[in-house]
Amino acid sequence: MPHKLDFDPTLINKYDKSGPRYTSYPTAPQFTTEYNADTLKTCIERSNREIIPAPLSLYIHIPYCDTICYYCACNKIITKNHSVSAEYIDLLDAEMQMIASLLDSDRELEQLHLGGGTPTFLNDDEMIDLIRRIEDNFTFAENCEMSIEIDPRKVSNETLELLTNIGFNRISLGVQDFDKKVQQSVNRVQSYELVRERLETARKLNIKSINMDLIYGLPFQTVETFEKTLDKVIVLRPDRLSIFNYAHLPDRFKPQRRINEEDLPTPAEKLKIFELTMNKLQEAGYVYIGMDHFALEDDSMVKAQQEGSLQRNFQGYSTHAHTDLVAIGVSSIGSISDSYSQNSSNIDDYREMVMAGKLPIVRGLVMTNDDRLRKQVINQLICHFELDIKKFEAEWEIDFKQYFKSEMKKLDLMVEDGLVSVGDEMIKVETKGRLLIRNICMVFDSYLKDNVIKFSKVI
Repeated sequence: MPHKLDFDPTLINKYDKSGPRYTSYPTAPQFTTEYNADTLKTCIERSNREIIPAPLSLYIHIPYCDTICYYCACNKIITKNHSVSAEYIDLLDAEMQMIASLLDSDRELEQLHLGGGTPTFLNDDEMIDLIRRIEDNFTFAENCEMSIEIDPRKVSNETLELLTNIGFNRISLGVQDFDKKVQQSVNRVQSYELVRERLETARKLNIKSINMDLIYGLPFQTVETFEKTLDKVIVLRPDRLSIFNYAHLPDRFKPQRRINEEDLPTPAEKLKIFELTMNKLQEAGYVYIGMDHFALEDDSMVKAQQEGSLQRNFQGYSTHAHTDLVAIGVSSIGSISDSYSQNSSNIDDYREMVMAGKLPIVRGLVMTNDDRLRKQVINQLICHFELDIKKFEAEWEIDFKQYFKSEMKKLDLMVEDGLVSVGDEMIKVETKGRLLIRNICMVFDSYLKDNVIKFSKVI
């Protein structure tokens, strides 16, 4: 059944603190430089030796943008010089060749995602060239899911047609807000008419699924202005929606220093915007997947949640839980055989390592048994809002409530607040707790007490 929300402002205010988004567990702050290219090679060898090696998911990071969005916290390089992308494709190709030589050749690519930055910073010929090089290094599965992040301002209808011709069947449109004053304040001005034209073109081209990104908490947003944005979005009816909470961290992300803090909505106004968003989207027929994500009821993400195959990775929720994630490009993070690996975030260092024939790995982590166990708990709760205790005990050969004795005591407080229910056989996240799922997962995170990294607020 669709997961309905129960918006309780008192509880949200009580639990509104900073915490991880759990795109991985352990989270990225736990990665260390002890993990290097040799570690990754060992993990790939172990993955190849599985009785049935996992199929592959490929993420490629294109860092370039020719304009800066002030809210952005992504790894990006701002440049008007489009000649840099040709060299970058060569670097991607060289890295792919190194990785592909380590993977068994019969492991098919089930999923491809191009993120950034702005992937369509590449021109049409470069995009064709990149796909050809991917095909040279990996074997595409027959129904490979191919997705790409789109800046509506930076892609033409002709380019959208090209993307579908070379195999892309899913797109994600960066919108954030349709209010012109808000757009001007974050240096991302794009008209509703332009976005509508791109979306309608994608539909005519039979794009399988269209996602749209929105952000709440930006300068000059009010309940009234954001409701107008939501009304326009609902008319366009994208298959999926990602509604992100703007985290103002100017000490960590320099572009955010151009945003005046006094122009941001107050916490009370921001909470009202959030409540409005949750209610309007559900009324419009969108299913709450979890955290920031909504989808129409017939979308594959909803089906994956119903079937128990949904997972979290560094792109958010994913329908391909059974794959090994290969990550290519500057700053990208992969996950192979119970390990995480991250490439250098510095383009010069990345270039130097790849040109020297070295995998550009700078840090990562190999999970312990306890990490793997806790990852499964967190993933089950954050993706499916319940955990079968008896099934978990049989799989891991533990007494769940004894193993998590201290965690169960912390969970008792959330039981009292109606966020979760705990029985002998099941832990279930109640409707009041679904918006606070990050808090519930944090109970099972053994690293938080040692972690001084500042995370974003959970709401």
